[in-house]
Amino acid sequence: MCDRKAVIKNADMSEEFDKKYNPTWHCIVGRNFGSYVTHETKHFIYFYLGQVAILLFKSG
Repeated sequence: MCDRKAVIKNADMSEEFDKKYNPTWHCIVGRNFGSYVTHETKHFIYFYLGQVAILLFKSG
């Protein structure tokens, strides 16, 4: 997945979660990244689709 497509998918995913589960959702998509985030209880998802990692969490 090219960087541009990853950014678009990232924005789409955050917007869809904001609509369905109320704001404020944040999404990080990539192949090699670290994270240290504060999130609401039971509002954190981390998974892989192939070789791409997706981190989605609610905070704020």
